[in-house]
Amino acid sequence: MRTDAGPGPTLRAVSDLHVGHRGNSGVLDELWPDHPGDWLIVAGDVAEKTSQIRDTLATLAERFERVLWVPGNHELWIGRDDDGMTSTTKYDRLVEECRSIGVLTPEDPYPLWTGPGGPAWVVSMFLLYDYSWTPVPGQPRHVALAGARERRVVASDEFLIDPGPFADAAAWCRDRLVATTTRLAGLDPAHPTVLVNHWPLLRDPTRVLRHPDFALWCGTEQTADWHRRYRARVSVYGHLHIPRTSVHDGVRFEEVSLGYPREWNGRGRPEPLTRQILPDPEEPQVKWVRGDSGIPRIARAGEPGPYLDDER
Repeated sequence: MRTDAGPGPTLRAVSDLHVGHRGNSGVLDELWPDHPGDWLIVAGDVAEKTSQIRDTLATLAERFERVLWVPGNHELWIGRDDDGMTSTTKYDRLVEECRSIGVLTPEDPYPLWTGPGGPAWVVSMFLLYDYSWTPVPGQPRHVALAGARERRVVASDEFLIDPGPFADAAAWCRDRLVATTTRLAGLDPAHPTVLVNHWPLLRDPTRVLRHPDFALWCGTEQTADWHRRYRARVSVYGHLHIPRTSVHDGVRFEEVSLGYPREWNGRGRPEPLTRQILPDPEEPQVKWVRGDSGIPRIARAGEPGPYLDDER
């Protein structure tokens, strides 16, 4: 347990804990606040089972002053425990579970962070993807998906997400975009925002994916200017399992995932696991260097090195 209180509260974030995976089962023991007033953003992919998602968030809600959750694709997967449900009804159920334990969701009013680095609206969003991040700009969706299948790149979402009553994930995404822009338009423009979504708002972060076709399941072109349009101070996301800090149009983007043991055992992982969102850290919290084999890895504490963007 971390008991050392910092000089003031911080807004922190983490994602892709995948606590249902045996190798990540103990990660919850590492997630403690540094200050009694710390808030924690959990940016999706906690687990697949509703019970595990609820129990994990309930534990975090007991430790942090406030916890905010947005769903990832894994929360939407339909398994044996979800018999008779669609992904849309499962999401509605998760929202109710979160409300019962005091965890904020994308369906709740956006809270105003007034601690160090504030004030700023913390905007929890659930936007999905619409297959518009095609390998060739403007390429028809069906052509891009066919090419991905030929190269054996197909997200499990295609088999495990049931978007009914929507025709597909893209239709559900359009519905979420309309609802979210309506709410964002009503925010007091006197304050900047912290935009939180499991999937990145920009395509640029997907350029470092090992399999470029996977970008089809990572976001939508419709959010490409949201960090500017909605006065973002920071954009928080996960999903890619490539924890990093990058800057686009002067806005800091934080990918805050943990990922699977097979990933972080080799390349390392952020320390501490929760990333400081506000106040602004003095320097990027995750740096990447090339290991002895030439494969990028996360730099160790105090180790100098270029950022991942510099390595491309």
